[in-house]
Amino acid sequence: MPYVPHTPEDVRAMLDTIGVDSVDDLFATLPEAVRLGRELDLPPGLTEEEVRQFLADLAAENVTQADLVSFLGGGVYDSIIPAACDAISSRSEFLTAYTPYQAEVSQGTLQVIYEWQSFISRLTGLPVANASMYDGSTALGEALVLAVGARRKKKVILPATLNPRWRRVAQTMLSGFGVEIVDAPATAEGTTDPEALAKLADADTAAVVIQNPNYLGLIEPVQALSDAGKANGALLIAAVNPVSLSLLKSPGEYGADMAVGEAQPFGINTCAGGPLLGFFAVSDKLTRKIPGRVVGRTVDIHGSDAYVLTLQTREQHIRREKATSNICSNQGLNALRATVYLAMLGGTGLRELGDANRVRLEALREEAAGVDGVELPFPGAAFNETVIRLPRSAREFRDYARQFGVLAGIPLEGVAGCTENDLLVAVTEKRTAEDLELFGEALDAFARGEEVVL
Repeated sequence: MPYVPHTPEDVRAMLDTIGVDSVDDLFATLPEAVRLGRELDLPPGLTEEEVRQFLADLAAENVTQADLVSFLGGGVYDSIIPAACDAISSRSEFLTAYTPYQAEVSQGTLQVIYEWQSFISRLTGLPVANASMYDGSTALGEALVLAVGARRKKKVILPATLNPRWRRVAQTMLSGFGVEIVDAPATAEGTTDPEALAKLADADTAAVVIQNPNYLGLIEPVQALSDAGKANGALLIAAVNPVSLSLLKSPGEYGADMAVGEAQPFGINTCAGGPLLGFFAVSDKLTRKIPGRVVGRTVDIHGSDAYVLTLQTREQHIRREKATSNICSNQGLNALRATVYLAMLGGTGLRELGDANRVRLEALREEAAGVDGVELPFPGAAFNETVIRLPRSAREFRDYARQFGVLAGIPLEGVAGCTENDLLVAVTEKRTAEDLELFGEALDAFARGEEVVL
């Protein structure tokens, strides 16, 4: 909202109405020692046009992802966003809508959330989804908290190949519950070892987490892991990339009790890492323990469709000690954007999207494998991301590639046995053949030790 300063006449009228002689009188109760006692030391004011130019000059110093070719991933991806996502989410009836406490005046917002839940339920193969979470990491944390409470056990198992940022959030959220967190080791192929998991998942285990694809982009042996993890009654939590579900088995198909993930690739800008959009789906038996709230569909007295908050387990709605979550939000605008995106693609479009990601990743792998001194340490089936092993430090290549206008990826040292030369590279449907060639040129020049001359 534009700021229009008060005229002296405005100030006088307000003081007269209040019944004081001056602005200073408004602060008469404050001791003299805490008052400044002089005018603020500020530069002269600028005109509106001067302010615009000053801010434009500042903005011009930024280099955004739009100015570079991005191969960054690790949970947030540079994807194509249809114009309709911006156009619809910026409409005032959505942009200004508040959380839907009153169903009679919130039918549009409630319908969007209901459709969003329906999409997530279909994607994950689980019958119930909530009205979304802050992001994928907190959705995983909430799922672990749910499992600990439901099973009344104090041990959970996380894969060594889990997104390290998600791991840190989960550890923080579980820190007050006295929960033991155990790591399931990875094989030399970069995926979780089912035999090792079976030995860890004992009768004291509340939950086992599978991330598929895992943080290295690799497809996990989900059925074997599900069988091993659930053998002694633990709940299985699948942390999934939703785009991959266009091609891979859904969590419901391999027996997951809960599915969580990050829906940012569905029409949401990277925005320097947020805000994001988590999703959370559960089996029927866990419905009443799901965090947040669930929107349901019914009919009104005229027989027309009507939408209501069917389940409300947030502390804003019920007594705090009965709430299943104290941090959940419906992330309304981002959920709207994702719903518009999925409605536009439909089932056929979503499958084509997944295939476009797959084809481009394979093309990048071929590009990298053709460079002397560069290896693919984990050549197994992958989606969206792959690990490239460089002849020198991954951090060094990341800085080197910037000179080509490339955001090369994420260094992996310390993650699931990766070395300082390992780089996580993401490829989405947005990357063109020219982008992949540019990455290959940067990779080849780096491997040969060339200095950049641009």
